[in-house]
Amino acid sequence: MNEAIESLMPVMGSEEHRRVLARFFLESHVGYVPENIQWPPLDDTERARLTSLPFWQEAVSTENVTSNTVAAAASLEPDPELRRAIELQGFEEQRHARLLMALTSHYDIDVDRPPPFEPRSLEDDFLFAGFGECFDSFFAFGLFAVARTSGYFTPALVDIFEPVVQEEARHILFFVNWVKYRRSLLPWWRRPLFRTRCAWIILKQVASRAKTARAMGARPASAPGAGAEPAAENFTLSAHQELGDSITLHSLLDLCLRENERRLGIYDSRLARPKLVPTIARFLYRVLPARV
Repeated sequence: MNEAIESLMPVMGSEEHRRVLARFFLESHVGYVPENIQWPPLDDTERARLTSLPFWQEAVSTENVTSNTVAAAASLEPDPELRRAIELQGFEEQRHARLLMALTSHYDIDVDRPPPFEPRSLEDDFLFAGFGECFDSFFAFGLFAVARTSGYFTPALVDIFEPVVQEEARHILFFVNWVKYRRSLLPWWRRPLFRTRCAWIILKQVASRAKTARAMGARPASAPGAGAEPAAENFTLSAHQELGDSITLHSLLDLCLRENERRLGIYDSRLARPKLVPTIARFLYRVLPARV
């Protein structure tokens, strides 16, 4: 089955790959205006659950950094269609930040509007943001499924964020294919350096997530402030502790793997799928005790 799918995939860096990648992203865009969303009324218990979540400031800050990074990185791409796709992704990331600001404003959640973020090295910052999204989105898929089925939040509120979560699936699918496309266009003698840069950035992201995982194991969710605080960009990894104590990391990994397959499965099978984070998750799922 995998061999049959791979035989349909265009050669990385080919005109077909460029065309499929740009068309997939531009044609799957969904329009909505965060400021026009009708937020559902919440009772006291629901509002308390929402406002007590500790990661709103981190989420707003992360989306602000990502949106500015992606928007600036569009200038890296010489191909007009792919540049339009990256610009569209920057718009969507900025829309995520606007959505979070609209939510926190409507429900009186105290967050500071982050200052504009100016990328220092366009390509490195874009790669760092993209690989970070590959980690965060993978866990967000599972966490969103937990939020939908657990009843922890009202369904009307969860439904508002469905387009956001699906956009993240589009973003990571576009990113991993863009990386392959850009690498394939480099002269052969520059490709090893590009691979090395990507590997170094991935290692930094893995180390950051490992630090968060250790912090999760070192302190209970009910004891904020005990032990090291998770890094801001890792809020999706630690957020399952805030959704109740019925889900373990082991069961979350299984759910993330299934949701990752489902969300990415609706897009063109000729595009390469993210492999690194699902591979790490499968390994951890096999070696972690079910009670963890």
